This record gives sequence, C-alpha cells and structure tokens, in this order.
Amino acid sequence: MTDDEPSCCSPARDDSATASSGRSAASNNPTPTADAGRETSGGETTTPDTSRMRRLPSGSFRMGTDSDVGFEEDGEGPAREVVVDPFSVGIHAVTNAEFYQFVRETGYTTDAERYGWSFVFEDFLSTEAREHVVGNAGGADWWVGVEGATWFQPEGPDSTVKDRLDHPVVHVSWNDAVAYCEWAGTRLPTEAEWEYAARGGREGSRFPWGDDLEPGGEHRCNVWQGGFPDRDTGEDGYRGTAPVDAFEPNGYGLYNPVGNVWEWCADGFDPAYHETTAAENPLGSAGGEDGESTDDSLRSMRGGSYLCHESWCNRYRVAARSKNTADSSTGNIGFRCVVDG
Repeated sequence: MTDDEPSCCSPARDDSATASSGRSAASNNPTPTADAGRETSGGETTTPDTSRMRRLPSGSFRMGTDSDVGFEEDGEGPAREVVVDPFSVGIHAVTNAEFYQFVRETGYTTDAERYGWSFVFEDFLSTEAREHVVGNAGGADWWVGVEGATWFQPEGPDSTVKDRLDHPVVHVSWNDAVAYCEWAGTRLPTEAEWEYAARGGREGSRFPWGDDLEPGGEHRCNVWQGGFPDRDTGEDGYRGTAPVDAFEPNGYGLYNPVGNVWEWCADGFDPAYHETTAAENPLGSAGGEDGESTDDSLRSMRGGSYLCHESWCNRYRVAARSKNTADSSTGNIGFRCVVDG
C-alpha cells in the first residue's frame, strides 16, 4: 500500500514494520502463473464441480468507469468496450467448508500458516489474541499481525470457523487461491470476467443492482456502517463476514460480488490496465521477471469487503480495483472460481 491508498482495503506483508516472517524457504506451492488452476500438479485435468456455477455467454460490456467517484491512481478508467469468451463462474465465494475439504484431501499449508501470522482487524481480537499480536500495518493501526491467525482460526488461536462454515474463507493468499483452483479443476477469474459477472448484465451502474447503495433503505451488501474505523453499527446484519449467499443475488444469480470479502483475480495489478491490455479477454501482466509471478508480485483484487465505507475506501463499486502481493493474507480477502466455456 502507498501512503495515499487507504490500508483498510488489505495490508500487504511488507506493510508491517514489526511482524517477522517465520516462513521456511521451502514451499509446497507450484510456481503459479496466470493460467494456473486448469490442471492438477500432475498434469491430469480435474473435472470441476459446476453445480454451484452460472454459465455466462460470450459478450461485450463497458468495463471500468470515467466517474469522478473512481480512484484515478487505481486505474479504474478510462471506461472501454471489452469482450470476454464464455465461462462459468461460482455463484458465491469459496466457503470455509469447501476450503476445509481441499486441505483435508491435500494436506495443503497456506502462506499464513508458513509465515506464522496474518492480518486481523483489531476490533475482532479477544484478550487472549491480543497477546499474540506481532505488529501493525504501517499507516493503519487497525490492522494487526496476529500469530496463529489462519483460515481456520480467523481471529487468532482462540477462534474457529466451525460456526462459519458457510462464510467465505479468508486469510488465503493469491498463491493459496491458485492452489485451491488447481485442485478443484478451476481457475481465478480475470478482472474482465469478474466485472462482467459482477455487473449482472447492467451497463454503467455503480453497483450490481444500480447506483444507490441502499435502494429504498434496503441493505444489498455487507459493508461498513458508521464511522470508519471507530464503530461499525452492523445495520446490514453483520460485523465481519456474512454467509456467502447473504443478500439478494445480482442479475446473473451471483451472491455478494461486492462487499463481504475482496476476491482475488488472475491478473497482475497495473494502474495502466485499461490503456495497455487487449480489448478481447484482457489479462494484466503477472509482474516479476519475464512476467512470472513472485511472492511480491502485485495481484488484482475486486469487490471490496465488510470494511469498506464511502468516507474512506469506497472500493465496493463494480469498477473499483485494489491490489496486494501474492503472498499476503488478511481477514477480508477470499476468492471465487471460474471455468472456461
């Protein structure tokens, strides 16, 4: 995160001045690429479960925004016509239950587990968890590194997801998301696919349902209410994550494309995305040497999270973009999957 970009979105591991890495140099992740997730590590194609997916036809749509509401430094525009091939997309983000099945069958260890810590929103910490704090994110004291915070223990060692199995999995890095997709026979969506799906067939609207955040006073997504970061009133029914199928789906039947948790995309992040990528099936550069991914490669995220508020981040709009490094994990980043055709 730069000094002028609110760290409420999601801090990167190098944002923490005091949290140290306990990660071993060895890694059980294959070197991920933009196409990762299409085959298993053994080269055998996995048949994906598409029962909770929606197939979207090939189409063109106006991607990005020229609105003054957008963040110029994020490269939200200029808006342009983009074409995507047909694909199927998960109707909701990957759940804790689904990620548990992946871990149980593969023995996978996440980046947060290898590092020994992950970022947790400070208000969620218990007295016991506060004893495991190893640092703060630079410029955003509400983000703290907590030893033992993982996808299974989202707020630290004395927490569990056992009563949140239908919530989106969090504390997963881009590397972890790619590994899950490889196992499931799926892949991460490109930014263009993500926005095409999130818009639900609506052209130019700010949100999947229109331009008003709360049409008719109805809460349509899980974001922050109140004054950030001091108090979340929880008027939408949630403080922290909500079930993946909370609120009404968009026009394509997709739940929570905005709010709840950020969703990793396949693309490398570049503020010049709209000016440098192709008009058909665009994909941002992975970054790193020769375009290969590295842990400090910036990856794109979409959709905002339960910590977004118009007074601070305002990145829960369908055209909004954010970024983080491929090995970073926080309590407000998850992902959903797609398959070709």
